Order: sequence, then structure tokens, then C-alpha cells
Amino acid sequence: MSAPHRERLRTIAGYFLAHKHLHGAGSFDINDHQRMLIAVQACVPLLMLGERALRGWSDVIVYPGRFKVRRQRHLAGGVITESDDVLIGEAWERGPLILSWADIEHDLAHPWDGYNVVVHEMAHKLDMLDGGTDGVPLLPRQVSRKRWIETFQHAYDRLATLVRAGQPTHIDPYAAENPQEFFAVVSELHFSAPHRLRQHEPGVAELLHGYYGPSPAPL
Repeated sequence: MSAPHRERLRTIAGYFLAHKHLHGAGSFDINDHQRMLIAVQACVPLLMLGERALRGWSDVIVYPGRFKVRRQRHLAGGVITESDDVLIGEAWERGPLILSWADIEHDLAHPWDGYNVVVHEMAHKLDMLDGGTDGVPLLPRQVSRKRWIETFQHAYDRLATLVRAGQPTHIDPYAAENPQEFFAVVSELHFSAPHRLRQHEPGVAELLHGYYGPSPAPL
């Protein structure tokens, strides 16, 4: 990062640490160094957006590793089923950011492999700022909403078609789950493997550059 961006990141991360309550789940204790590492990663996507993008929630819950979440699913005929999903991260609207420390450590050890759970969940938080999640966050003036919707929809449709056909993809197939997961996954790529995103979805890459600013990843 440039010196001004590093200073901007330092300021926003300080705000994050002052206004968010970061704590371990159950008996898992996190220390100040871990809190700092989480804050820095969470604030890298906010260099263009600023501290206002952190509004509406206050807690970060950190598990030692992957965690289970009980889901209820409503089927036809009024049938309700329950199952456990194993997750590495989750973001609740107006609720906590939930993260797996083991996966954060892995991302820190492999920063340019295209994955970053903190960025992924922060993208969901940004998507929620206008109510709900649809893959279209509140956009700054310099980013066209119409162009964003059209470009992201076409890219999502291309990926979903490949996944349905069982074809290999250059973007994590999980992004084909829905438009909000597509936004979160390509946000990870912007910060950790932008060359891959530019090569395979240049329109998406350009819009994310306008939204987030330049990626810190090496060229």
C-alpha cells in the first residue's frame, strides 16, 4: 500500500477496535494481537468507504476453528427439517460478525490464494447497509448502479451456467449460490488474487476497483 493508504488503514482499524467488541466464543480467548489482525483485514475494504460503513453492528465473535450452525428449512406441505451447517464465517444483519480463527490464520499464511474469510464476511456487512443482501451494496457516486447490476448479473449467470454443467471454473463455485455470495467471493479475489479476476471477469474487476480502491496484492 502507499503511505497515505497505510495511514488511512491505521486510522480506520483504530476506529474498528474502539467501537467493536471482539471476543472468543465459549472458552476461546483472543489476545490483542489477534484483535489487531482481524481489525486490519476487516478495514482494508473500507479505505474508500470510511468508518460510516461500520455502522449498525458491534460484535465480532471468534471461534477457534470451524463452527456448526443449526438451520431450519421449510419444505412443501409445511414440513420443517433441521440440519447443521459447518461454517468458517457468518455475518448477521445488525448482528455479529462470526469468524473461524484457524481460517484467518490460514489466510494470513497464504494471502494471495484468492481466499479471505474476513473480507468475505465484511462484504456481506457492506451489502447489508441498504437493508438485506442482494449483491448490490450502497455505491459511491463514481460507480454506476445500473452498470454494476448488469455486469454482476451477467458474470453471475456465466458462473452459474458453468457450475450447473459441471464445468471447471476460475471463480470459487460457491459464488454461484446466489448474487450476494458472488459479490462476497469476487471481493475476496479483488484483495487476494486480482489478476485472476481481471483475466476472467474484467468488468467485475473494474467495478470493484472503483468501489474498494486498488488491491494491495502484488501485480
